[in-house]
Amino acid sequence: MADPENATLDLPTAAARCTKALGLQSSVVYLSDIQQRRLVPLTDVVPPLLIDNSLAGWTYRTQSLRVAVSEEKVGMTAWLPLVDGAERLGVLAVDSPALTPDVLRRARALATLLAMMITSARAYQDSFVRRLRTRPMRLPAEMLRAFLPPRTIGTSHVVSTAVLEPAYELGGDAFDHSLTETTLHVAVLDAMGHNLASGLTTAVSLAACRNARRTGADLPELVESVDDALSQWLPDQFCTGVLAQLDLASGMLRWVNCGHPTPLLIRDRRPLVDAMRREASPPMGMPSLLTERRRETHEIVLKPGDRVLMYTDGVTEARAVDGAEFGLEQFAEYIIGATAAGELPSETLRRLIHSILDSPTSRLRDDATILMFEWSPPSR
Repeated sequence: MADPENATLDLPTAAARCTKALGLQSSVVYLSDIQQRRLVPLTDVVPPLLIDNSLAGWTYRTQSLRVAVSEEKVGMTAWLPLVDGAERLGVLAVDSPALTPDVLRRARALATLLAMMITSARAYQDSFVRRLRTRPMRLPAEMLRAFLPPRTIGTSHVVSTAVLEPAYELGGDAFDHSLTETTLHVAVLDAMGHNLASGLTTAVSLAACRNARRTGADLPELVESVDDALSQWLPDQFCTGVLAQLDLASGMLRWVNCGHPTPLLIRDRRPLVDAMRREASPPMGMPSLLTERRRETHEIVLKPGDRVLMYTDGVTEARAVDGAEFGLEQFAEYIIGATAAGELPSETLRRLIHSILDSPTSRLRDDATILMFEWSPPSR
């Protein structure tokens, strides 16, 4: 029989022991649910908190420390963001009779430690998944979410963030982003249909793209690898998408558009609607092998502060009750307004997708994926 003392600790127990070891009074870990609407505690003693209407939510939205008088105990509560790299995980509540600089220093150390533990544990502990879901997930969505990277990645000079809805009923949409020392790789994919075959098509496309990318393949070869994989294993399916690479030093953006909506460039708080408009190549899969048209790799040099948005047509085709589409113009105006207000890119997309889902006059007709990246190189 396994020795209980040597068994891996569950996160709440580990958090309690770390809190005690650091000389702090008490702490509670709250994690964001899958749709980033609630902060769910890893204990049943306290209730969940709304991200849009709580002090804890303010910390999550802004990634900033917030201090308040404790509502449950004598003393103060510090709300600290739980962040893994650029990915927002949730918040940490630390209670103390007095929040001195030393207490806050130890609380920040605890938040850093717990963020690493959460990232490690949630990959294999279903208890996290069950707690952070509000309803059952359809099989295609379960399969696709297993392939998705973190919602947000980045450094001090570049950040890429994405959202994808409907969270529990995905069909064929997906996004991908990754970083090397020199390059940001991004992709948005949309497979034909809205069923398990669609999800499988997107999953194979993601795997083929990553497999080629990790062997050092250039952008055209990434697309060819998806063509070959789909033609061999799913010849009746196809997938549209935009695959792009950003050189982090020069700002050179290269992309291939395979039958997908044109990416949108936002510069100086203005949408440059035609800046990246090019004739689209055929979708990826068997159809591409039946045409003599060669795919083109396009280039544009970004300026510091530029934001590029890649999206699926489910975003711009979201319809109001009267049948009118949400449209690219509304989409761009929202992003620009949030940028002017100084919002974090990840928060901008969270609020944008919720504005579409929650509006009494709009509804999604298809999967809706938005990926946005911003390039902010160091000043020369």
